[in-house]
Amino acid sequence: MAAPCLTVRGMSAWYEPGQRVLDGLSFQLREQEAAGLIGWNGAGKTTLIKTLSGLMDHYQAEEIRSAARPVDLRSEAFKRCRYTVFDEDHAFSYFTFREYFSYVCRAYGRDGAEPEALIEGFGFGDSQDVLLKDLSTGSRKKVFLITAFALKPKLLLLDEPVNGLDFRSTEYLYRLIAGYKAYGTVLFASHVLESITLTCDRVLVLSGGRISRILERGQINGDRIREALRTGGDL
Repeated sequence: MAAPCLTVRGMSAWYEPGQRVLDGLSFQLREQEAAGLIGWNGAGKTTLIKTLSGLMDHYQAEEIRSAARPVDLRSEAFKRCRYTVFDEDHAFSYFTFREYFSYVCRAYGRDGAEPEALIEGFGFGDSQDVLLKDLSTGSRKKVFLITAFALKPKLLLLDEPVNGLDFRSTEYLYRLIAGYKAYGTVLFASHVLESITLTCDRVLVLSGGRISRILERGQINGDRIREALRTGGDL
């Protein structure tokens, strides 16, 4: 069997000393799967996404491996294999989409990436030359989603990707997530039940700072997910 895309063992993360948000968390992401991350507000979903994105100053882990090799989350090599779309992102406010996309493609060594089909799918064609600061919340989210799916990184991290999107864009995003296994692995945190049930191969339940349960494909339905959340993952 192929080595997992990502293995995390014994990860903890915190903002204030003595107040761990993640506490000895362990999980694996398989190659070419769509994995959902669920948990109550405050469970640590965003903290986990930020940690995997190399943005947390305070974290530790017994082991982090990518494709069976030890990995530094802040290394340049791992950065080029990963792209994150955050729930809210106000970076690059004075870039237009065209400028931002060109900049990121150069940084990732992906000058040949083509966003046209994604621009059409998200209905973003009329906004490509507008400064990001002047875009609506949903349109700004589309900038980062279009960039993410055009880059096709080995590991794609999405934090509440549905937030702010219109119906058409939401349906299009579901198809993109479900089909991402053709390119790599996606881990996305969401509080929207249908986004999980329509797209995921597995679901990771986050509770008490740890992954308390993993639901496999045949277990992913509304009742199972509600019960997993209600019981903290212990079914």
